[in-house]
Amino acid sequence: MGSFFKYQPLCIFLFVIFLFTKSTQGFAQQSANDTIPTQAIIYGGDTMTYTTMPTVFIYPEHNKKGRNNNYGASKKAEWTRLRNAIYVTFPYAKRTSYIINDINKHLAHVTDEHVRKVYLKSREKELRKEFTTPLTNLSYYQGRILMKLINRETGNNCYNIIKDYKGAFTARVYQTVAFFFEGNLKQPYDRAGDDLEIEQIVQEIERLYGYKS
Repeated sequence: MGSFFKYQPLCIFLFVIFLFTKSTQGFAQQSANDTIPTQAIIYGGDTMTYTTMPTVFIYPEHNKKGRNNNYGASKKAEWTRLRNAIYVTFPYAKRTSYIINDINKHLAHVTDEHVRKVYLKSREKELRKEFTTPLTNLSYYQGRILMKLINRETGNNCYNIIKDYKGAFTARVYQTVAFFFEGNLKQPYDRAGDDLEIEQIVQEIERLYGYKS
């Protein structure tokens, strides 16, 4: 399978480089007070610690028809491929939502179009330098999954994101290129329907690594 960035500069996801930046993760600071407040309930005259357990999701087995069944093996391989792609691309989707919020905050009160363009150009240069190499290694399949995840994290499809930052013409160009790679920048994210398996895997990642939706 070819590299996702094989056909530069008309690759579908060049804009992703523009959206990504380094983000400093916040760390919880320890309190100077040793006392740790907890919830409690009174049961039978005794005070007991009360804890809310995280939601546990139970999914059907992906190889229902047996380990030696061709259909079951094929389905399991397909699911494993999807899971691996999500594990690779989900951090980039999270970064996208962070940087979009950061850019929007910075430009919220900028009315001068020239100042806006200078700022976006400076960010683009910085982000190209930082993320061109890792994103070059994405496959076409991983790129399509990344577009899905960006929609999940930002609430907007990739076409509209490009349109907002680069203009309608550029968005149409990228959409045309995406078509040739069997992709669609306007694809929706249906967490309860067609994209249920993606959603299940994302929730698994969020539980394991402490991501917050």
